[in-house]
Amino acid sequence: MNLVDPCRDRKIHTGNIEIATYEYDEEHIVMEGILKDDLLIPIYVSGKEKQPHPPHHMMIQILIECSSFIIKDINVKMPTIPYKWCNETSDSLDPIKGLKIEPGFTSKVKKILRESKRCLHLTTLLLAIVPTVMQGYWTYNARKPSSGDVPSEMIDHYLIHSALPSLRTVGEPEANFQGSIRKTAGGLK
Repeated sequence: MNLVDPCRDRKIHTGNIEIATYEYDEEHIVMEGILKDDLLIPIYVSGKEKQPHPPHHMMIQILIECSSFIIKDINVKMPTIPYKWCNETSDSLDPIKGLKIEPGFTSKVKKILRESKRCLHLTTLLLAIVPTVMQGYWTYNARKPSSGDVPSEMIDHYLIHSALPSLRTVGEPEANFQGSIRKTAGGLK
């Protein structure tokens, strides 16, 4: 059963994140994420009616050094925000400059942002951008016939171990669990 079909003509909100990679120079790429949401119906805020509008339109641009995956610079733009005080969060991502995008990056970012005045929408956008860095880098690397493939150790380190838990090397707790399953009747072989 399609859950949207009965209410397709009653859409009230849309939210989109678009992520793009740009060739900056021979040593860097820029990842740009754009978050935009639209209220499609009138709403009431503090008893006052507001017409349909886009409450959030935000952009994050991250300059990444390709040889190290270190964030060299970050630029935040917020053309549309719901409250004036949201502007106070525009520099909340500055502390991630200098960090290396690698396994554990998301945890580091969350810890850093817990300690600052942050915007949930900017955090969400940043965390949506990071998993696409490898795809952007791969495209950047493959743009010339002589570029060669992304080294397999890089794929193992950045993609398999950090992004795909089901493909990680089986650790001791998992091995013990899988071993106990194999011993039971009908267990995995």
